[in-house]
Amino acid sequence: MQTNFSLAQLADPHVAESEKILRKCVHCGFCTATCPTYVTLGNELDSPRGRIYLIKDMLENGRPADKQIVTHIDRCLSCLACMTTCPSGVNYMHLVDHARVHIEETYRRSPLDRLMRAMLAFVLPYPSRFRAALKLARLAQPFAGLFEKIPALKPLGAMLKLAPASVPAASPMASPGIHAGQGAAKNGRVAILTGCAQSVLDPGINDTTIAMLTRLGVEVVVPEGEGCCGALVHHMGREGAALASARRNVDAWTRAIDQGGLDAIVITASGCGTTIKDYGFMLRLDPAYADKAARVSALAKDITEYLVGLDLPEPVRKPGTIVAYHSACSMQHGQKITRQPKELLAKAGFIVREPREGHLCCGSAGTYNILQSEISVQLRDRKVRNIEATGAEIVATGNIGCITQIASAAKLPVVHTVKLLDWAYGGPRPEGVPDNRAVVAAE
Repeated sequence: MQTNFSLAQLADPHVAESEKILRKCVHCGFCTATCPTYVTLGNELDSPRGRIYLIKDMLENGRPADKQIVTHIDRCLSCLACMTTCPSGVNYMHLVDHARVHIEETYRRSPLDRLMRAMLAFVLPYPSRFRAALKLARLAQPFAGLFEKIPALKPLGAMLKLAPASVPAASPMASPGIHAGQGAAKNGRVAILTGCAQSVLDPGINDTTIAMLTRLGVEVVVPEGEGCCGALVHHMGREGAALASARRNVDAWTRAIDQGGLDAIVITASGCGTTIKDYGFMLRLDPAYADKAARVSALAKDITEYLVGLDLPEPVRKPGTIVAYHSACSMQHGQKITRQPKELLAKAGFIVREPREGHLCCGSAGTYNILQSEISVQLRDRKVRNIEATGAEIVATGNIGCITQIASAAKLPVVHTVKLLDWAYGGPRPEGVPDNRAVVAAE
């Protein structure tokens, strides 16, 4: 793609990076076939190629974002299916991230939209606030349908409908500390991301991960000072807040590295993993953090990515049950992890199957199912139909957003993949998983 940026514009490193990305696009349109919003809406401007044209025009002319641009960029899920499909290597992720920052800096949203986004940014990244908000949400849930009928309040209605009926207690295992590996043989030392939303909605995911790793002889560190990875605010264009989260986590994990070394930083929410693996890029212009952030990104591994590198023993039990494997977008497109989870499930004794249209997003995408609920519901229902068509009885996913999204419509129980693996290797049977019957796992 030909570009016409001035030398003055290219002096801005963010513009210069976006210009390089734009030049790689050859207008081929391969991305349209795998873009969930284009497949759903059929509008060229709701495809990656269409958004690239809008972003190019906005940045090249150095003008503020307008309503048209904001509408179509807001509809982007950042699922990154387009990057998997693109034959030219266009880094759409970094381009749309830059566009969102530009929108945040130059566009004035409606008062209610600003209020909703500010509330999400204030609550979701902080476990104590999020836990309190979920308890309050139960009181307002009877009004969710009313809110959904008022266009400006639709996001509030969608958020209330997604709120769980009960909130688990905070896990003591999420407190800073060290969980020693069991047995004489020491198989490594890792840190684990406690994060934000997942630690509130399902603290058992990390508890299970710690239990499984320590049983395998791996020492697990929960560092002091780490928290939300920054993805939630990053995807809303709030770059200052996102970078502050990244710096805090880099500092926490650097201390853990200095105090005994780390073989990996294990992440159990694939949406977080995509962002943390990008810390090196996000902080590349910060001389105090560039090197440290690159080291952290290099150590970041999804739990399945880490487990596949261990010399695992034979499973304690081999269920021999059917696993319908659904790959989270942040796993298959963001981190390019497609083989490892299926290999682990097969080795653990599951029969692995994949639903149709596995490349399409379930519609969760961070806060997307709140801010773009109509499109999200269409994608969710399409995903659930494909999963249920496998005839399976259980759904599992490696991302808390997918768990919440799919569970809001599926008739099947939804669990995290690591819980199935832990069960096979000697842990307890996950809640909702029937023994000696068909099981569906999604990653």
